[in-house]
Amino acid sequence: QVQLVESGGGLVQAGGSLRLSCAASLRTFSISNYAMGWFRQAPGKEREFVAAISWSGGTTSYGDPVKGRFTISRDNAKDTVFLQMNSLTPEATSVYHCMLDVTWRSWPEPAAVGEYAFWGPGTQVTVSS
Repeated sequence: QVQLVESGGGLVQAGGSLRLSCAASLRTFSISNYAMGWFRQAPGKEREFVAAISWSGGTTSYGDPVKGRFTISRDNAKDTVFLQMNSLTPEATSVYHCMLDVTWRSWPEPAAVGEYAFWGPGTQVTVSS
């Protein structure tokens, strides 16, 4: 069972920035050959697509609410995926989960939760007004 671990969440004021990271908890498993996605879920709401990146890093996709403010990237040498979040607003307050594509070296339908096989427990992001 692949387990993903997110980090980097916290409390920030509106207009501030955070950088989230995601890595596999098992050293024997590499995420470098899989597309990765970030989703977020606020209490009482559906899981919402934030961003996705292809296994090579050459293709990215973003949800409309975050376009122009969030950037997804990856460092396959470090087996880590990042989400840089700028100009944060209170609406960004959520638990952020990274998710791993079900298929090796494939590009999923980025916003479809069912395209992803595994996800981490999430990291809380709270933006104060």
